Amino acid sequence: MFQRIWAVLQKEFIQTLRDRGTLILMLSMPLLQLFMLGYAVDMNVEHIPTVVADQSLDAHSHAYVAAMVNTRYFDVIDYVASEAAVIQAIDSGRAQAGIVIPPGFAARVDRGEAQVLFLIDGSDLFTVQSGYTRAAAIAQSYAADVLLKKIQRSGLPISAALPLDARVRILYNPDMQQLWFTIPNMIALLIQTSSIAMTAAAVVREREAGTIEQLLVTPIRPLELLLGKIVPNVAISVLNVLTAVAAAVLLFHVPFRGNFWVFMGLSLIYVFGGLGVGLLISTIARNQKQAQQLIMMVMLLGVVLGGYIFPRNTMPPLLKVFGALFPMTFFIPISRGIISKGVDVGALWVHIVSMTIYAVVVMAIAAKAFRQGLE
Repeated sequence: MFQRIWAVLQKEFIQTLRDRGTLILMLSMPLLQLFMLGYAVDMNVEHIPTVVADQSLDAHSHAYVAAMVNTRYFDVIDYVASEAAVIQAIDSGRAQAGIVIPPGFAARVDRGEAQVLFLIDGSDLFTVQSGYTRAAAIAQSYAADVLLKKIQRSGLPISAALPLDARVRILYNPDMQQLWFTIPNMIALLIQTSSIAMTAAAVVREREAGTIEQLLVTPIRPLELLLGKIVPNVAISVLNVLTAVAAAVLLFHVPFRGNFWVFMGLSLIYVFGGLGVGLLISTIARNQKQAQQLIMMVMLLGVVLGGYIFPRNTMPPLLKVFGALFPMTFFIPISRGIISKGVDVGALWVHIVSMTIYAVVVMAIAAKAFRQGLE
C-alpha cells in the first residue's frame, strides 16, 4: 500500500516541479493577492470630495467647515450657491458629499437653533459609512464646544454641563488600523482559494489528459490515488500559510499575538477542508472551464456568507446554515482570535470542533465521490 502511494507521490511531485510556471503561480498568487487586497482595498474612506454651500459666510460657518476639513475625511473641492448645486455636483460624480449651511448661522448657533444639512452619495457603501459617522461625530463635537463656551461665559462650572463622562476603550486595535482588521480575514480567504483550486485543477487535468485511466489499470486503489494526489497540495498549502503569515507580520506589521504553532495546526485542518471541497468540485466538473466556474461560485458564496465582509450574526437563519457549507466560515473566527486577540484554544473550541467535523465530513464525502467516479 505504502509503496503504491509513494509511487503516486513521486509522480505528483515530479509533475509539479516540472511545471515551474504553475508552481511559481501557486506559490506567489497568495502573496500577490495579499498585497493587492491589503493596499488596494480601503474600507475607511478618507479625503471625500465635498462641495459646500455656505449661505451664511460668518465666523461660525467657516469654523464648522474647517472642523470638517481638519479631520482629513473631507476635502472641499468647490463652493456653490445652493442646495440644488450641491446635489448637481454629487449627481455628476464631481463630489461625494455636500454641506449646506443656511443663512444666519452664527445667530442661530447663539440661540441654540442652528441646523446644517449634510448630503452624502448613497450609491457608495463605504463613503456613506465613513462620511455619515464622521459628519455626525464632528457635529456633536462642534455643538459640545459651543455649549462649553457658553457655560464658561456664564461663569458656571464646566462639570455642570457634563453629567456623564463616557469613555470608550478599543481592545486589540486601539488605533483602528485597517490592515489589523482585514489581514486575518484575507489569510483565511487566500488559504481557502489555493487549497480548493489546486485539488480541483489537478484531478480535472488528469481526466482531460486521459492519464487517470492509465493509473486505474495499475494495482493502485482509488483511496491510495487520492492520498497520493492530496499530499503535494497539502505541502504547497502549508507553504502558502507560512508566506501569508510572514507577509502579514513583516511587511504589513500586523501583530501576531497568539500561539504560532497552534495556528499552523488549525490551518492544516482548514486546508484539509478546502482540499475536500476542491475534490468534490473535481468529481462534478468534466473539464477545466467547468472547474474554474465552480471554484469562482464557491469563492463568491464563501466570501459573502462566511463572514469575510458581512457579520454572520446579522444574517437570516437560513443563510447562516447555508454559510456552514464553506470552510472559511469556521476559520475566520479562529484566525481573528489567534492573530488579533491572542486567545487560546479554550476560547475557540466551538469553532475548532465545528471546523474539524466539517473537514472530516467533507473529506469523507469527497473520497467516496472520487472513488465512485473512478469506478
